[in-house]
Amino acid sequence: MVRTLLDRSHLATTGQIPDAIAQAAQTLGWTAGLYLIDHEQRLLLPTPVTGAPARRPLNIETTLAGRCFRTVEPVPTGRTAPGVWLPVVDGSDRLGVLEVDAPGGIDLQDPLVQERCRMLSHLGGHMIAAKSPYGDGLDGLRRLRPRTVASELLHQSLPPLSFACEGLVISCLLLPAYDVAADAFDYGVADDTVHLMVLDATGHDLRGTILATLALAAYRNARRNGRGLSEGVSAVDRIVAEHGGAERFATGVLGELDMSTGRLRYLNAGHPAPLLMRHGRVVKELDAGRRIMFGLGQEPAVFAEEWLQPGDRVVLYTDGVVEARDHDGEFFGQERLEELLHKAAAAGLPAPETLRRIAHDVLDRQGGVLQDDATLLVAEWATSRERTFTAVGGVAAHDLSPHGEERQSPRR
Repeated sequence: MVRTLLDRSHLATTGQIPDAIAQAAQTLGWTAGLYLIDHEQRLLLPTPVTGAPARRPLNIETTLAGRCFRTVEPVPTGRTAPGVWLPVVDGSDRLGVLEVDAPGGIDLQDPLVQERCRMLSHLGGHMIAAKSPYGDGLDGLRRLRPRTVASELLHQSLPPLSFACEGLVISCLLLPAYDVAADAFDYGVADDTVHLMVLDATGHDLRGTILATLALAAYRNARRNGRGLSEGVSAVDRIVAEHGGAERFATGVLGELDMSTGRLRYLNAGHPAPLLMRHGRVVKELDAGRRIMFGLGQEPAVFAEEWLQPGDRVVLYTDGVVEARDHDGEFFGQERLEELLHKAAAAGLPAPETLRRIAHDVLDRQGGVLQDDATLLVAEWATSRERTFTAVGGVAAHDLSPHGEERQSPRR
């Protein structure tokens, strides 16, 4: 199975990866159909497979496939001939789900079946990510409407929405998916140092996008050339001042987290204060390290420090989240943001699912049309949650009713 997928993928175009996954599954007598998440993360969209019948999109909130995506766990299909939905991830970045069926059914309690499912779904996810930069075959399927040029430029400059390594989970989300302009986020991990940034440039047009993209590039250039956080701040300041023309500026938070100790150093340039979550609750705002906005003039970088405890989450966001208004003109507000963070933590949701739900709440509050870009980034330190993205285990029979409907069951 693995050999077939690897050999087939070498010369496959991006759009042929679903066929390669299906052919690999056939070596085990299985059939497999790939679904990818749309860019707003509401629907699972079927990818065409040669010779297979057409399939319909599936809602994330109301289907078993959606449950698989939300929880990053395998879920039985519940049909007469048992099959299984498998999460498809690249590392920890959720890409979609895989529907697998076999003539004799799928027994997820069998360790050999579990291992084969894990290899097929995870290797398939890596192949999708590896091939996607070389073509548009799969990205086009994920679009439910056209993107603006500004949004196209910005999105191709951003890192994947989720990343995990030993002791760290990072998840990000940027809205709106199709016409975002001047928000940006970035992260990077080198040895034990985690680099974090959220940026909000002025303007909701292509000029704002260009400014945000240049600031993002300046920050990366500084750190990749071995410069420290102070030099990164100066690089962003210079590029915004040079290209903003004394008319456009940027707010932002830049930080470094030492994964060996939990020490967070950060600087805030006129931006909303990050939130610190501990034991599932927002315990404080990280409101130190203040300076003027980028582009208004150089000033000495004075960094604040916060010592994290294992399991802490740091939440960075732009004002487009809390300043979103409903039809009555009421702000979304920081209080509601904190309330949603608390509910997600109480439900044991991983960071990517937490942000997906918050983003939809922000969008729905404004009727699906944002007045401003909205960005969220969550970094969770010293946790074992990263391992939930890397294993496909068995599913207990009592998790599903005989008709495949979800049951409420205690969390394991």
